[in-house]
Amino acid sequence: MAENNVFTGRTVEEAIAEGLGVLGLTREEAEIAVLEEGKKKLFGAVKAKVQITKKVSDAKRASDFVDELLEILNISAVSEIVDEEENIKIDIKTTNSSRVIGKHGDVLDAIQTLAGAVANIGRNDYKKVVVDCENYRGQREETLRELAEKLAKKAVEKGRKMTLEPMNPYERRIIHSALANNADVKTISEGKEPVRYIAVIPNNANPNDRGLKYGRDDRRGGERRFNDRKPRGDRRGRDDRPRGGSRGGRPSGGGAKRGKKEIIFGTFLGNSGAKEEE
Repeated sequence: MAENNVFTGRTVEEAIAEGLGVLGLTREEAEIAVLEEGKKKLFGAVKAKVQITKKVSDAKRASDFVDELLEILNISAVSEIVDEEENIKIDIKTTNSSRVIGKHGDVLDAIQTLAGAVANIGRNDYKKVVVDCENYRGQREETLRELAEKLAKKAVEKGRKMTLEPMNPYERRIIHSALANNADVKTISEGKEPVRYIAVIPNNANPNDRGLKYGRDDRRGGERRFNDRKPRGDRRGRDDRPRGGSRGGRPSGGGAKRGKKEIIFGTFLGNSGAKEEE
């Protein structure tokens, strides 16, 4: 075996052929770097010199990156390539899954986004990368589908438009898919990233419902968001904060009466920058 996988020959092609034969690789499987072009001199000749290494797959490059990142984060874990055909799927095995997943999946999403960028270096077509830990993605998808059905039922009962908390494109796609065959409601995406969210509109919606005329960003004070998390008490500075300058939370001045308020329903869940957009 040549030192550092460096091979020589009278020409570059001869050196490459020598190296591929020794390493048992095809040209498509090898990374080739030409270190010296072969050339003749007045007295003798300078041999061509190349360095050949086995090409690392996109999935392996991403997996190696994840391992190095976890080491930097001081998290005892190891990544495993589950699939690399149509999409790249990497599973992280650890005894400290909470640190890998993070709050609402934010750490796992960040790892997935970075791994996707690494895997697609030098590619002309984008290859989706999914990083999971203890089937977090599957469990979250099930939760989202249950939430979608629950919200659709609520919207029909109330005859009013209802909206979920902001979600990333991948999660919005799950909600749209879950209610695609529901004959009683339709779903649309509203708002702008990173606060784009899904609105569920029942077919029996009251035409005077203020939520049908305005997106959530147009809401005025007083609304409360409904989600599947436990409330954490009264917190000033949010949507339910007192408005105006008078005491008791009553707005000062005589403003116009408010119309019906649309209901916010859902949870803010993490998942990474997938390509699907809705």
